[in-house]
Order: sequence, then C-alpha cells, then structure tokens
Amino acid sequence: MSENNQLTETIERYLNGEMTKAERAQFEELRAKDADVNTKVAEHKHFTNLIKQYGERLELEQRLDAIHDEIDVHALEDELMIHPSWVVRMWRNHHSKISVAASIAIFAVLCTLFFTGYLSNREVNYRTLRREVAGIKQSTEQIKHTINDLNHSNAINIKPGNYRGTGFAISSNGYIVTDYHVISGADSVYVQSVDGKAYRTKVIYSEPQTDIAILEINDPSFKTLGAIPYTFKKPETDIGENVFTIGYPRDAIVLGPGYLTASTGFKGDTTAYQVSIPVDFGNSGGPLLDSRGNIIGIVNAKQTHVEGAAFAVKSSYLLKAIKDIPADSLNRTLNINTKNVLAGLTRVQQIKKLEGYIFMVRVYNQ
Repeated sequence: MSENNQLTETIERYLNGEMTKAERAQFEELRAKDADVNTKVAEHKHFTNLIKQYGERLELEQRLDAIHDEIDVHALEDELMIHPSWVVRMWRNHHSKISVAASIAIFAVLCTLFFTGYLSNREVNYRTLRREVAGIKQSTEQIKHTINDLNHSNAINIKPGNYRGTGFAISSNGYIVTDYHVISGADSVYVQSVDGKAYRTKVIYSEPQTDIAILEINDPSFKTLGAIPYTFKKPETDIGENVFTIGYPRDAIVLGPGYLTASTGFKGDTTAYQVSIPVDFGNSGGPLLDSRGNIIGIVNAKQTHVEGAAFAVKSSYLLKAIKDIPADSLNRTLNINTKNVLAGLTRVQQIKKLEGYIFMVRVYNQ
C-alpha cells in the first residue's frame, strides 16, 4: 500500500471516529506539527461533505418527482381548459404541494449552480468522482504547494489547544516571554499575533521558581517585528500607581486597567507585586505596564478568593532571567530595548502601538 493511500485511510478512520483515544491524540499531534497533513484532512473532509450534499440533492429530486406525480399535472391542464378561475382553484387545491415543490426546486437549482454542473449526472458514483478529483489534484499539484506556503506564512489553522495564555515580545527578532506554568509539560507551543498569524516556537530558557519562560519563534514564515515600543523598568513601582495589562483571556485582545496595591505578592512573596486588576487565566504571561508604558511585571496568578486581586512577577526578575540565558541557547542576538515611545500617549494610542507585540500562547500536549 502506498504512503498516500495509507494516509488517506488514516484520515478516513479519524473523520469517522474509528480511532482509539491514543491513536486520535497521536494523529492530532501530527496535524498540529505537519501543515501538509492538516491540509489533507481539511481537503478530505470537504470532499466527503460534497459527496453527502450530492446524495441529499438526489433525495430532494426524488421528493420533487413524487410531489409532481401526486399533483397530477395532466388533470390540472384539463382543469385549466374548462374553468376561467383556474388560478384561484389551483392555488386553493394545491397550494401546500406547490409551495413545497417550489422550495425544493429552488434549492435544487442552487445546488446545481454550486456544483457548476459537475454533479448533475445521477450515474456518477463515489469511485468515479474520487478518481476525477485525484486527477484534478495531480494536475494542480504546484498550485497546492503555493497555497500551502501562503497558508503557512499567513495564518496557520490551529485548534484551540490544551491551554492558552499570553506572551509579549522582549526583542524584535522573535524572542517572547510568558509564564513557565503556561508552557510547562507542553509537547508544542505556538504563538498567535493580533492579526491572526500563528508561529511555531521553542522554549529556550525557563525559571520555574520565578514562573518565567523565554520562547523563540523558530518558524520560517516569521518576519522581524518593528522596534519594541516599551522598556523594562528595573526599579520597583510605588503602591497606588495606575497600571494596566493587555492579553488574551479570550480570542480577542482585552485591556485590564487597575492599580498596584502591594509591593509583595501572595504571602509576602518579594518577587511579585499585587495588583487590583481584572484578569482571567488567559492573561497569564501578559505584560503589566505603568501609566507611561514601562513594563513593570508579568501577570502570573489570580487570587481566586479575593475579587480583583492578581499578582505579577517583577520586571527586575525578568531582566535577570534574560541575562541568565545560556549563550548557546540563542540562535540570534537578544537586545533589550532602552527607548520608550509610549510615554505621553493616551491609553488608546498606547494600546494601538502595543497590540502588535502581544501574543496569544497556545499549548499542546497529549
């Protein structure tokens, strides 16, 4: 059996729900890692849907034929010849049947237009259609490769994942920070930008004790970001200062405004701040900024028994973690920005400049 046929049979078993739980998990992992396999699954699903729609169309046509026979067109023609009020009589006697027939006829016409005549022959069967589709696929192989490249570079379709958090750029060339607990135990990690583009990453450094993880985008479709608009504040921030975070507690980016309420975290943890700010689990790994747009921390926890209380690792520990990354773990230079262009801007203007540097982090594991 050829490799393509074997893959097709595997996809059919997957779509038909015939796999064991372990087989399904293994195949879904393959889909997440291999864009070509993921594309083939989508194509095969679309193909089987076409077959299903064609069968439904044939069934509708049979119903239309049955209704046509039941109405008895010849009797109606005789009636039209004898009675001048034939329009009224026909509608009164057959309006429900005519309405159903008209609806089915309209739907059948739309289906015919949709299939552009390709499936109009009732004698076409599954095997014949499959051979013809295979011929079309073979003749357009180069086009498929081009489309795959565009899909890969612009918007990889990724399922929701086992866990979701937030991350933000620490350099313009693909280094991103998030919480260690977000990516802990992950088999693969993707980041998705505000415009929907998704990129593979790898974890190059982590510090579980401070809940910090550094990711590197290693996806060939990634293009360098513009200059980072914010800086990282090392001195501690005062209690009462206005702060805010932006992140992905849901699919769209969300602003969380608030203020700093304590210079220590949970149970007096000196590595963290406590803030009064609306956050949810998807905010984990997001930036905590002061009113001037300086990064002062990384959101890492929510105190569930105190409404509105959250915690963030101080930025000084992030800077230390960046400094501690082994040189052989870096494939490119990691330079920290020292110029803040957010100071003096309104909050709306700050968000517009920030959102391109904030990423949704999607985590996958078996």
